[in-house]
Amino acid sequence: MDDVVSLVDVHATYEGERHATLAGVTLSVGQREQLAVTGPNGAGKTTILEVINGLLPISSGVARILGETVTLTSHRLRSRIAYVPQNLFFIPDTPFLVRDVVFTARFGRTSTWRLLSAAERQRVEHALGAVGIADLKQRPVGRLSGGQQRKVLLARALAQQAELLLLDEPTANLDPEAKAEVAALVASVRRELGATSIVVSHEAGPLLDASDRLVSIVAGRIVAEEVFAAPVSATSH
Repeated sequence: MDDVVSLVDVHATYEGERHATLAGVTLSVGQREQLAVTGPNGAGKTTILEVINGLLPISSGVARILGETVTLTSHRLRSRIAYVPQNLFFIPDTPFLVRDVVFTARFGRTSTWRLLSAAERQRVEHALGAVGIADLKQRPVGRLSGGQQRKVLLARALAQQAELLLLDEPTANLDPEAKAEVAALVASVRRELGATSIVVSHEAGPLLDASDRLVSIVAGRIVAEEVFAAPVSATSH
């Protein structure tokens, strides 16, 4: 079976930068695996996720995701990927309810909540319940705490039925209890979807502990890899 993610000697540079942010990254991630990516700030961790999601073009190398060569116009491919960026927080006056944010995962199938089929509505409601925010669905998303907003984005990934989860610092700035809760929800969403996941984090914690493998990146290069003795994905399905 092909790897879900295959990067071969990938170089990538942000517009206006003189030096490559990724400088020859070769990385593969298998079916249902959870890979943790760690390293100092500015090392290229987020850049890896942006390349995988087709948000940043590569200057050389090969990037194949879910069996397809990724490009900036890979819209159909991106519909199979759930990306939770580090700095996506909703400002207090964001004019969307929690339910509406999760519903956007079904865009491409219909354009309004009223036109959603019974099965589509049920999928959204299930996702809200699965991450424990069904009681918040009529709340403005910008009025939620940071931890609750991350739950909304995990519910959206579940409703999207994503095959690949890209999570950038999903427990950053949360208290220990909230970190553990988000880690448990990520594991639950992964199990239900049978999804592969890549988790970026600069700190130790439950999400890294739950990963099958960890790579460390410094200055745009992978410098170390660790395979854990008892991979979670091998025992959770």
